[in-house]
Amino acid sequence: MRGCKDQWRCAVFSFSKKDQATGEVTERQLDDANIPAHVAIIMDGNGRWAQQRHLPRIAGHKQGMNTVKTVAKAASHLGVKVLTLYAFSTENWKRPTAEVNYLMKLPVDFFGTFVPDLIKNNIRVKVMGYTDQLPVATQKAVKDAIADTAECTGMVLNFALNYGGRAEIVTAVQTLAQQVQAGTLDPAAIDDAAIDDQLMTSDLGDLRDPDLLIRTSGEERLSNFMLWQVAYSEFVFTQQHWPDFDQTALEEAIYEYQQRHRRYGGLASEPEKK
Repeated sequence: MRGCKDQWRCAVFSFSKKDQATGEVTERQLDDANIPAHVAIIMDGNGRWAQQRHLPRIAGHKQGMNTVKTVAKAASHLGVKVLTLYAFSTENWKRPTAEVNYLMKLPVDFFGTFVPDLIKNNIRVKVMGYTDQLPVATQKAVKDAIADTAECTGMVLNFALNYGGRAEIVTAVQTLAQQVQAGTLDPAAIDDAAIDDQLMTSDLGDLRDPDLLIRTSGEERLSNFMLWQVAYSEFVFTQQHWPDFDQTALEEAIYEYQQRHRRYGGLASEPEKK
């Protein structure tokens, strides 16, 4: 472990990895100069976690809320600048009414208990999605959390709530089309940057695109999440259900990210152009 005044911060940069097959424990060290600036997570497996324990699905969602608290603080201390969490999709309304109602209450309970910790850790809350379609109490909890943490200057904890990647792109295209129709935008001027500016991540500036996308619970698909923004993200899929995901699991995912070479469509070692 490196010498450091901040013992908690030092501890998270060095962690142990246990091989499940052999039981061998390997010490690993994260490169603190290569921490992904923006980490996005598809939090999957709450229901399966509960079913494995013969508990109702809502018990998994409740435990998943506690995992959000753990992972948010760990990401902040690691130096992640934006943590985007897929909390509720535009398709999740299809779930049983009782489950949806419970999920709509979670932000009220979550922010009601966690905002003081967020402020203590200098974490600012942001929410992207069609929040005007949420229940009034949920909307109020979201707005209050955003307002209460507005002065925080550290990590942005960005919740995707009633969010869908395709819907986001459609909305952006509609806005651009309206500008063209009004004569304020030349169609030839529509490029990547123009679309970026109309997406729900536009206010994140250079941090709008995730460097690392993590999905828990063994599924290997995007499920309509940040379809535009993850064009060059590194993907890490883990078998752990979201309620079991913790600080060490986050560190392992970042370690895997750090072993990759991001080429953005180029070659591994291109000659310098003159």
